[in-house]
Amino acid sequence: MCHSSNCGGHFSRRKTAAKIFQCGFYWPTIIRDSIEFSRTCISCQFISNMSKKDEMPMSNILVVEIFDVWGIDFKGPFPSAEKYEYILLGVDYVSKWVKAILTRTNDHKIVMKFVQENIFSRFGCPRVIISDGGTHFTNKYFKELLKKNRVYHRVATSYHPQTNGQAEVANREIQRILRKIVRPNMKDWPTKLQDAL
Repeated sequence: MCHSSNCGGHFSRRKTAAKIFQCGFYWPTIIRDSIEFSRTCISCQFISNMSKKDEMPMSNILVVEIFDVWGIDFKGPFPSAEKYEYILLGVDYVSKWVKAILTRTNDHKIVMKFVQENIFSRFGCPRVIISDGGTHFTNKYFKELLKKNRVYHRVATSYHPQTNGQAEVANREIQRILRKIVRPNMKDWPTKLQDAL
């Protein structure tokens, strides 16, 4: 139990004996028995005799250039002010550069215009865009735009928003800053967006 169980960890003879002592057990031949048990443990023998060529292969770290991966997301609806209700933002995953705009709606036309004017034309076409599964991001027009520009679209599942973590963090930070700098009635939030960036 103190060596080969799931909690045992297959530690050395000395550590196995120490674990037995910690569990409150003692007998006169505990050290000798620990040595013998560890020496005959099949898992330990198999792993300790493994050569470098038999080890698990290491995975390469994905190399991503600046502006290669963008996360996009809507935040809102906010209280309507100057007819604006939403914020659409894009975040570069490497530099953490945030670009955000005010929008009146959260439809696919706004998303396409935002991506073309604020990402493609300024930073070039990225390799990947990550978004949630909202219809403004998963419609055929947006898919065609990305396909035409050879951009892979990764959609975060609704139960795992961390997939688009950079955009979620940027949204949360912008909202936190806006709460602190706008008036209590929230009617001036559109004028404060650039300050929050």
